[in-house]
Parts: sequence; structure tokens; C-alpha cells
Amino acid sequence: MPRPDLAQLVAELGEEQESLQAVLAEIEPDQWLGPTPAEGWDVRDTVSHLADTDEIAVDTVLGGPRSLNDEAARFDAPEAFTLSACLKGRTMTGAEVLAWWERASQRERDVLLAADPSARVPWGLGMLVPSLVTARVMETWAHGLDIRAALGAPDHDTDTNLSHVAWIGTRALPYAFSVAGREMPPGDLRVELDLPSGAIWSHGPPEAADRITGPASEYCRLFVQRITRASATGLKAEGDLADVALEVARAYL
Repeated sequence: MPRPDLAQLVAELGEEQESLQAVLAEIEPDQWLGPTPAEGWDVRDTVSHLADTDEIAVDTVLGGPRSLNDEAARFDAPEAFTLSACLKGRTMTGAEVLAWWERASQRERDVLLAADPSARVPWGLGMLVPSLVTARVMETWAHGLDIRAALGAPDHDTDTNLSHVAWIGTRALPYAFSVAGREMPPGDLRVELDLPSGAIWSHGPPEAADRITGPASEYCRLFVQRITRASATGLKAEGDLADVALEVARAYL
């Protein structure tokens, strides 16, 4: 499916961030400390992580001191890196953390909108600016699932955000195979997913023998590792590549 231009991508990132921020603006102070499905993280921790990674995205695009790979290298382990944002947030009230994220996300969108779409930025193995925008949509949506679950708020599945997550998850399959330490079976993969509106999101050659079909909601949750392959009962895999792709599914670093 054709990709939107950078301005539209950034606008869609803003819609995803602001939708979750609107939920957070209405909660009570004690709800910020409610546990999420992510073990050891409460709502405040999760929002702190989003604010911190938005700030890091800005420095990654601008070549600032907290560019992702440089910042991560300061810590002995990835867990210590992510914990550092939570510890910063734990010195603030929930309202202060939300204000931090609102500032960081607005700054991020401004910087991404002004960036050269053809520029490659050192986010992990490196990606083009439009792909980084999609990665930020994916992370906001994935952590939003945890936050909404903790608050008892309805999920926010749209054609737009699921298309972003499906795109980056499918494109990241070679990386997912490498993280899993598995060889990627040969062949082409066709993915056809049912979006909430009833439209179809697709990727890959229509004639490909290996195919994944089913609801985009399950595919995306599997790729952000919020559900297991066994519970993704609506997804159908045809062929070795399709079958193993659902086993190693991973949409993030």
C-alpha cells in the first residue's frame, strides 16, 4: 500500500499521541500509580518512557547529545536504559509527567516535520525519517494498550495506527529473525489484514505463495508482543515463511 507523505505521517503521529494524552488528562492522581500489564511498570512509568524516548528521538534527528545509540551506550544493559526514564518520572506527579510528555511530543513532531524525508537517522540500525515517524506511532500505540488496560479505558484501534504498526512490523521481519537467531526461510511473503473499517491492508507480492491473513488488531498486537501466537487465533499462515514469521514477530528494537 502507498505510504503517506511526511506531513501526513507526522499528523498521524500527533493524532495517536493526543488521543492517549486526552485519556490521561482525565484520570485521578492515584490512577497514575496503577499497574500496567508490563511487569513492574505503572501508568506514570509508561508515560515517562514515552516522554523520554520522544526527547531522544529529537536528539537522534538533530544529532544532539542524547541520540539513541549514544544514550543507550551509557548504560550497562537495555533494562537500565529504559529504567532511567521511569526513575526520572518517579520524582514527578502524574500531572507533571503528562506535561513533560506533551512538551516532548510536540517538540518531536515539530522536528520531524522539518526534517529531510530522505535523511537516514541512527535509530538502532538506522532508518529514514518517515520510518522513524512510524516507529513512534507504533511505540505510542503499543504502550497505549498497556495504559488503557490499566485504566479500564477502551483500546484505540484505527485503520491509521494499525496500518503503521503492520507496516513497520512486516518490514522489520529480517531484524526479528536475527534477534531470534533463526534463518529467514526463502521466498516472498504476502500479508493481507482486515482493518477496523473493513478495508484491507496489504504488503508483498499478490502472487506470493507464503501468506498471512486475518485481523490487523491481532497481527499488530502479536508484533508488539502484547499477545502470543497461540492466542492470535484469527491469523492464518500459509507456507513456512509465513508460519515462522508469526513465531518471531517483533516490531521494535
